[in-house]
Amino acid sequence: MDRIAHIYRLGLKELISIRHEYILIFFLVYSFSALIIVTAKGTGLQVNNASVAIVDEDRSPLSARIRASIRKPYFQTPRDLTFPEIGGTLARNAVTFIIDIPPGFQTDILAGRRPEIRIDVDGTAIGHAKMGTTYLKKMIAAEISAYLLGERQTPAPVVQQTVRVRYNPNRQNTWFMGLMMLVNMITMLSIILPAAALLREREHGTVEHLLVMPLSPPEIMIAKVWANSLVVLTGAIFSLWLVVRGVLGAPVAGSFPLFLAGTVVYLFATTGLGILLATIARNGPQLGLLCVPVITPITMLSGAMTPLEAMPAFLQTAMSVFPTTHYVQFSSAVLIRGAGMAIVWEALAAMALIGAVLFLAALFRFRATFR
Repeated sequence: MDRIAHIYRLGLKELISIRHEYILIFFLVYSFSALIIVTAKGTGLQVNNASVAIVDEDRSPLSARIRASIRKPYFQTPRDLTFPEIGGTLARNAVTFIIDIPPGFQTDILAGRRPEIRIDVDGTAIGHAKMGTTYLKKMIAAEISAYLLGERQTPAPVVQQTVRVRYNPNRQNTWFMGLMMLVNMITMLSIILPAAALLREREHGTVEHLLVMPLSPPEIMIAKVWANSLVVLTGAIFSLWLVVRGVLGAPVAGSFPLFLAGTVVYLFATTGLGILLATIARNGPQLGLLCVPVITPITMLSGAMTPLEAMPAFLQTAMSVFPTTHYVQFSSAVLIRGAGMAIVWEALAAMALIGAVLFLAALFRFRATFR
């Protein structure tokens, strides 16, 4: 009971110290609110408002129809260019796509010939380059077909395809991006907060005060883990209901208590990782530099940005030792697909095992550093 009381009081001390850190509180609120909203709505996986120009050397009704078919929200209103301006326009990064309709295009189409439409693409705009080219090809093909047939239809395909989209039928980009940004914020803050708290005590000399008291290193670490985990968990609950579900409108399909339980297990792993980093760094600037090569890979390669199965096999194996990979799978399965314990128990077990290893490693380093 004495150990439990020590852990409880040390955790309260952590919470009180956070209460007086006004910049930190502002950063927490900003990370769980505005940063998620701006990132989810400002970045997209679809083509949106892409810039396009047209070199119309045909000046025919068909070329005018092709021009009219390129419209918002996928593309901006096309601007006119001449053929000699193509190279300079792309070099200045003025537009992403340039469509060149050759002279005599409509005449060749009506004569049954196969003229070519040239599309120049700025490949540096990688977010739009590949998918935007596909959009333009489909739009142009649809207009040519409608012009030849007299109505917007195409010949019946040999094979009929039936596509059923589940879990996100409207394919709303903001739903997925909002959830993944929430996962990234939980990861980042659960690593930085306990690490910064330990370094702050180290710089102020209060760690030595704690060690000369009748306290053990596990008690000090567990207190920092539960206090900082409570702060991050509170922010996650606030963000999930008021930001992701409220502002972004993303539905929560699964069990909210199951998500909280999995988040607690994940926080046990990431806070242990944060304390481990704090025992390696000597001061705050070193911690900041150390967090960059740790947090960036585990968030970018965890499956939150691109599917894990799309990565090389060796990278998939390497990322399986990090808790973030399993948490991304767990959170997307519970919140988006409505999965239950029978489906996500493996991810929970993996996070618990990795968390135990990280906690023991942090405990070993903590004892060795402050011995």
